[in-house]
Amino acid sequence: MRILLVRLRQIGDVVFTTPAIHAVRTHFPDAHLSYLVEPAAADVVANNPHLNQVIVAARGHGLAGTWADVALGRQLRRGRFDLVLDFHGGPRASLLSWLSGAPRRIGYAVKGRQWMYTDVVARPRELRARHSVENQWDLLVPLGIAPPTPQQFPVEMVSSTQARARVSQRLTTTGVTETDRVIVMHVSAGNPFRRWPATSFATVAAHLVSADTTRRVIVTSGPSESAAATRVVEEARARLTERQRPQIAAWSNDFPLDELRALLERAHLYIGGDSGPMHIAATTSVPMVSLYGPTLPQRSAPWRDHPERSAAVDVHGLACRPCDQRVCVTHDFRCLSGIDPAEVVAASERLLALERVN
Repeated sequence: MRILLVRLRQIGDVVFTTPAIHAVRTHFPDAHLSYLVEPAAADVVANNPHLNQVIVAARGHGLAGTWADVALGRQLRRGRFDLVLDFHGGPRASLLSWLSGAPRRIGYAVKGRQWMYTDVVARPRELRARHSVENQWDLLVPLGIAPPTPQQFPVEMVSSTQARARVSQRLTTTGVTETDRVIVMHVSAGNPFRRWPATSFATVAAHLVSADTTRRVIVTSGPSESAAATRVVEEARARLTERQRPQIAAWSNDFPLDELRALLERAHLYIGGDSGPMHIAATTSVPMVSLYGPTLPQRSAPWRDHPERSAAVDVHGLACRPCDQRVCVTHDFRCLSGIDPAEVVAASERLLALERVN
């Protein structure tokens, strides 16, 4: 049997499909499993042990992009897939699923596109307090696959040996030793609705560094937001002594996802908003402090074993939360700006103490 799994676009959403990959492999142990993904999130599944093939679909624009998708559809048809699971449901994913010609295609009941599937699964439009892994798992119900648990099917990502070696060398160059305790702080997100203020990150970084001489804070960000990482480091260093300042550094230029995963394997704590890197952190055992603004922990909390190693920090009692992240109705992003750095410090210290015990 040949099965194609489709999930385009966002890093976190691809991470959320990895429990389903494992479950499909368990249910169909002899199947050939392929995964269709766009370049930005390809590293998430590149070394997945349950997949036979990863197909990277570059996203084009205009007429050239349309013809490229038609050509990709022909390639998928030549793959002679028996089953397609479209975890995305967007226009491009729906089209490619249909173009595959697979006799069975399972997708969501999206108006105007559900005709492209042979099996249609309901997907409520409202933002529910239900985890995204479970939402995507609904596509497995027609296959007779039982509901998931984080213990049985956690999120997964495997970093390459080469990535681990590069990170190890970079840590050495940064002055980090084997006895140092690395704290990774990711300060950017895909949109302004998920970005905690740089000054708040700097406050937390300065506290963590000043409290323990063995701590080393590595501030990461996306390539387009290296200025934010630099600002966090500069503001934090301004609050530290000259001796403490080298304990914090920024890694933000051209930092591939597989190297981020390798760095997190080495880390003793992760701090960041609800973004792709947070979900990559969830594929490791690193203790995590996750900051939630417009989104809910119930929907995107780390899906893994040992829940005591994860802490969620958010602002309660806001009528506008959760939101669709298109317009901030209060115009001040209070769901994030209202998060007190002291709460993040307290959660961080609690998890760092737990990490020392374990």
